[in-house]
Amino acid sequence: MHTGPTAAEPQSSAPGRADGIPDSDAIIVEGLHRRFGDVAAVNGLSFRLPRGSLLALLGPNGAGKTTTVEICEGFTRADAGQVRVLGLDPWRQGGALRPRIGVMLQAGGAHASARTGEMLGLMARCSANPLDPAWLLDVLGLSSSARTPVRRLSGGQAQRLSLAMALVGRPEMLFLDEPTAGMDPQARHLVWDLLRAARADGVSILLTTHLLDEAELLADRIVIIDNGRSVADGTPEELTGGSSSQLRFTASPGLDLDLLRRALPLGFRVVESTPGRYLLEGDIVPATMATVTSFCARVGVMPSGLQVGARSLDEVYLELTGKELRG
Repeated sequence: MHTGPTAAEPQSSAPGRADGIPDSDAIIVEGLHRRFGDVAAVNGLSFRLPRGSLLALLGPNGAGKTTTVEICEGFTRADAGQVRVLGLDPWRQGGALRPRIGVMLQAGGAHASARTGEMLGLMARCSANPLDPAWLLDVLGLSSSARTPVRRLSGGQAQRLSLAMALVGRPEMLFLDEPTAGMDPQARHLVWDLLRAARADGVSILLTTHLLDEAELLADRIVIIDNGRSVADGTPEELTGGSSSQLRFTASPGLDLDLLRRALPLGFRVVESTPGRYLLEGDIVPATMATVTSFCARVGVMPSGLQVGARSLDEVYLELTGKELRG
């Protein structure tokens, strides 16, 4: 993505705290609390986003993601805790922070009657050192829609325009809410390439998404939250890392696991971690795989996703979140 102006050309002012001391973290959240009446939307959340990296904030609906992001953007005030974005308090120093960040809203934020090119041009004129809007439209595959009213864009086109509006001001920090929602696979890959290029150019990115493959592919670090608290924080490899003493497979829910245990050597642990997802723990050898497939044949089911070692991010996510809903 270096055929035109970059999304993260160095800013005229060096990044750092308001007192001039550089920060190694683009976002610092410590002990964050926010209540709405009797509901604790965020309940003691802490995490850090190193500069120039991409952090995916994951969690079920109602987990506190949107509230956390709005506090980091300076649109909502925290009840307690500390938040610093690019070294600044986003609530008290929002005027200094906002020219340095880009915000992509899932709802878009563009005026429905404005033409696509006009909307992006307006955003560019509001920026001190904008990217070339025509170049950005071309990169995101929107040049042919430049004169199309926003209300007539497809869902994926509207999402790409929203991303362009977030990028046009050359932000140091980018907030993305479901950036590829409604996009076809080709458009998703285009956006992923652009985000990788922005990160390589030094832009720090906070991403929320329900697409776990997207998070696993793009993120340097993942924070999973549930009920306003962090339930996991690490790199994709750290969160999904397993060992050769674990075997997972998917089949029909409710299998007779006592029958499988009797077929295995002593010492094996066998559980149905979530409906239809099974975990074996023990000395995994080729004969173990044969025993599992033989068991499935005896009970008349077809196993899939047999995997030794690492879990998928999807499995980690389901194990940690939304238990009340699934119950």
